[in-house]
Amino acid sequence: MKPARRVDARGLNCPMPIIRLAKEMEFAERNEVIEISADDPAFETDLRAWCKVTKNELLEVVNEGNVTMAYVRKV
Repeated sequence: MKPARRVDARGLNCPMPIIRLAKEMEFAERNEVIEISADDPAFETDLRAWCKVTKNELLEVVNEGNVTMAYVRKV
């Protein structure tokens, strides 16, 4: 998967990873994919809820050690 944008939210606690993603989404074009990485334990749960509320499409979640990488398509 080739993201158009990347957000590095490692080292940030809830709700900052989602706030950073939402801010990046403001600048993204429709159908662009954003890759976000975070190490907050609540990130995946928060991300799934945020995507459901905003209707953005969660394409993939990859857990590598304590880092979660996710790919979200702007709708």
